[in-house]
Amino acid sequence: MTVFDDAIPAVTKLDPSLLKGLRQAAADALDDGVEFYVNSGWRPPEYQNQLLRKAVAEYGSEAEAARWVATAKTSPHVSGEAVDIGKSDATAWLSEHGAEYGLCQIYKNEPWHYELRTNAIEGGCPHMYADPTQDPRMHE
Repeated sequence: MTVFDDAIPAVTKLDPSLLKGLRQAAADALDDGVEFYVNSGWRPPEYQNQLLRKAVAEYGSEAEAARWVATAKTSPHVSGEAVDIGKSDATAWLSEHGAEYGLCQIYKNEPWHYELRTNAIEGGCPHMYADPTQDPRMHE
């Protein structure tokens, strides 16, 4: 799916400001021959919990799983405030140009995960966390 798919809840249930920034960036990226694909956007809490259970099984502990998957209570995907962009050319384009749209990579270990940081338009993206376990929002 792309950021322009209006029939897909993972796209349409994103925060309106995030979606607007994504669509502006995606339109400009097309001029460079780069298309944004949404690997994951908004997620219902039940699905987030399922992802977390799978991660615990895969990584062997809740602590290790937390480096990759948040709880439904803390996940910015559940609130529609995060999007995972697919294809390396799109993430490379966002890495270079995303701040112009307020779109920032948040975690060093997740080059596909972007959130809206409107202050980035003027001052650049904030320092990245190593992984979600370093993000104070994940400890609420």
